[in-house]
Amino acid sequence: QEQLPAASDAELRGLDGEIAARSAQLQTLQQSCRHMEAEMKDLNSSMTTPEIAREIEALRKDCASYTEKLERIKSATNHVSPEEKEKVCREQQLYRREWRRRKRMATELLDAILEGYPKSKKQFFEEVGIETDEDHGVVLPATV
Repeated sequence: QEQLPAASDAELRGLDGEIAARSAQLQTLQQSCRHMEAEMKDLNSSMTTPEIAREIEALRKDCASYTEKLERIKSATNHVSPEEKEKVCREQQLYRREWRRRKRMATELLDAILEGYPKSKKQFFEEVGIETDEDHGVVLPATV
């Protein structure tokens, strides 16, 4: 550095001003670069025009198939009338009541037998071959 001529104060102030201007210009360019990189990332992550066209076509096909299915359901003539529904509900109620009545009678009869039986209830059921609703996980339907 001794070989270079010494700079005057005016030259140093000029160089400082130039450095400040270049630093400001660098900051502006870096900010612009970050903005452009973010924009590029957004564009790269979005769908392309052909991809969007394929997606739209797939959605249109789905919509058409759902519309067709809806029309078939609407035009179906095998709807259950309220009278038929009421009849089925009454029958179910009757069968449920009968199931409860018969189960209660069978339970009372078996309890009477088991009073004088020397072995356990489980052993009696095995010997006689009785299978209960509980053995098969059957539950009495709830009231509608």
